[in-house]
Amino acid sequence: MSTYSSPVGRWRTPSLVIGSGCLIAILAFGPRSTLGFFLTPLSMANHWGRDVFAFALALQNLLWGIGQPFAGMIADRFGTNRVLCVGALLYALGLAIMAHATSGPVLDLSAGILLGFGLSGSSFMVILAAFGKLLPAEWRSRAFGFGTAAGSFGQFLYSPVAVALMDNFGWQQTLTIFAATMLAVLPLSLALVAPRSQTISQEMGAAQDAPQSLRQALSEAFAQRSYVLLVLGFFTCGFQLQFITVHMPAYLVDRGLSAEVGGWTIATIGLFNIIGSVTSGWLGDRMPKRYLLSIIYFVRAAAIFVFISFPVTPFTCLAFAATMGLMWLSTVPPTNGIIALMFGTRWLATLSGFAFFSHQLGGFLGVWLGGIVYDRTGSYNAVWWLAILFGVLSALINMPIVEKPVPRAAVVPA
Repeated sequence: MSTYSSPVGRWRTPSLVIGSGCLIAILAFGPRSTLGFFLTPLSMANHWGRDVFAFALALQNLLWGIGQPFAGMIADRFGTNRVLCVGALLYALGLAIMAHATSGPVLDLSAGILLGFGLSGSSFMVILAAFGKLLPAEWRSRAFGFGTAAGSFGQFLYSPVAVALMDNFGWQQTLTIFAATMLAVLPLSLALVAPRSQTISQEMGAAQDAPQSLRQALSEAFAQRSYVLLVLGFFTCGFQLQFITVHMPAYLVDRGLSAEVGGWTIATIGLFNIIGSVTSGWLGDRMPKRYLLSIIYFVRAAAIFVFISFPVTPFTCLAFAATMGLMWLSTVPPTNGIIALMFGTRWLATLSGFAFFSHQLGGFLGVWLGGIVYDRTGSYNAVWWLAILFGVLSALINMPIVEKPVPRAAVVPA
C-alpha cells in the first residue's frame, strides 16, 4: 500500500487550498459568463452585425482551448501560481481594452486573444489540477466538485451584477470594474503553490506514478481508446455551453423578453450548477463516472428539445435554466476524475488541458455558428438542433470508457 504525505499543511490546510481555489474560480469565470450581455450594446455602438462579436468570442474559446494544454504543461513543470498570475493579468488587460474597442480587430485582440489566453491560465481547469496535486486522494472528487461549483457561483453572482452595473454606470465602466477584480487572483494564488515535481499516489489506493516525461505521458494517453472517447465527448459540452452563454440573452430579446429575463436565466444556470457540480463530485465516488457523463449529456439534449418545442416565456426560461444548470459543468468532476484515475496526477493539468481543448473547439463552433446562422437565417433553430444531436452522440460515446489505471501505473511498485 502506497503512502502519501500531502504538500498542504500548517497554514495551508486542505480547506484553505480549496477555499482560495474556489475564490479564483469565481473571479475568473464570473466576467467571462456575462460577455453575452455586451453583444447588443457593443454591436449597436459600433454598428456591427452579430457575427463580429460572435467571431471574437469564438476566437476566445478556440484560443482558450489551444492555450489550456500549454498552461497545463507550464503549471506541471513550474508551478500553478505562476500560471494563474500571468493568466489573471492577461484577462484584466483584455477586459480593459475591450471596454474601448471600436473596431473588429481590436475586439478580436481583447475579447478574443487576450481573454482567451488569460482564461487558459486562470480558469478552473488549472485550479482543479492544483487540487489534484495538493490534496489527498480522499479529498479530490469533492474538491473537483467544489472548484467547478465555484465557477458556477461566479456565473450566478456576476450575471445580475453585470446587468445592474450596465444600467447604472454603462457597459464600458462595467468591463473596467471587472478588469480590476481580476487582480485579486494574484495574492490568492499563493495558496496553490505546489512543488514543481512531486510523486502523488493515485486515487483508489493504486500504486505511485512511475517517473514519466511529457512526451511519454502524451503518447500513453492518446494510445488509450478511453481517453480519446473522453476527449471527443467533451466537445459537446463546450458546444452547448458556449452557444447558450453567448447567444441566449439575445435569443430571449428576439422572442420579446427583457434583458433582465436573460440575466436571471444565465444566473439561474449558474445557481443550479452549484448544486449540480457538487452532486456530480459526490456521485463520482459512488457510481461509474462514464455512466454519470452519459446521463448528463442525454438530459441536456432532452432539456434543449423540450425548451425549443414550447413557447418561450419567463417560466420556461427559468425551468430550462434550472435543468441545464444541474448539468452545466457537472461533466468536469467526472472527466478530471477519470483522467486522474487512469494516468495519475503528475501530468493531470496537461492531460486535462488537451481534453479541454476539445471542449473549447466545440465552444468555438457553437459561438461562431450561432452568429453566422442567425445573420443568414434570422434564427438560431439549426444550432439548437445541432446541440441536441451532439448531446445524444456524446451520451453514447462515453459508455464504452474503461475506468481503471493504465498498466504502467498499476504495475510499478510503490
